Amino acid sequence: MDIWAKTCMGMSIFFWLMALLFVVLKGKAAILIPGFNTMPKEQRKRYDTEKMSRDQRNLFALWAVITGAGGFLSHLTSSRNVAVIAVVIWGIAFLREVHLDEEKAFGKYRIK
Repeated sequence: MDIWAKTCMGMSIFFWLMALLFVVLKGKAAILIPGFNTMPKEQRKRYDTEKMSRDQRNLFALWAVITGAGGFLSHLTSSRNVAVIAVVIWGIAFLREVHLDEEKAFGKYRIK
């Protein structure tokens, strides 16, 4: 098995474990989301942590599917290009979720 296929499969396993962690901890897992854990406790109470955790779980599951499919197809076809493409797609999906502005990152979770 190629190193790229192994990398994709390892990433997939990691993302599934993270998704499982968010399933088990539910709303309490929101503290694991970067940026949210640095907010003051009073400010965190203004956000729907259940929805945040559910969305983060779904995001990890999507990333797991992308990388897992890339690793599996790369192994199946003996072509590293498939795994490289999967990692690039994952990178784009990851960068779409990076926000430097707190309001942009968590605004949709604000409790009205």
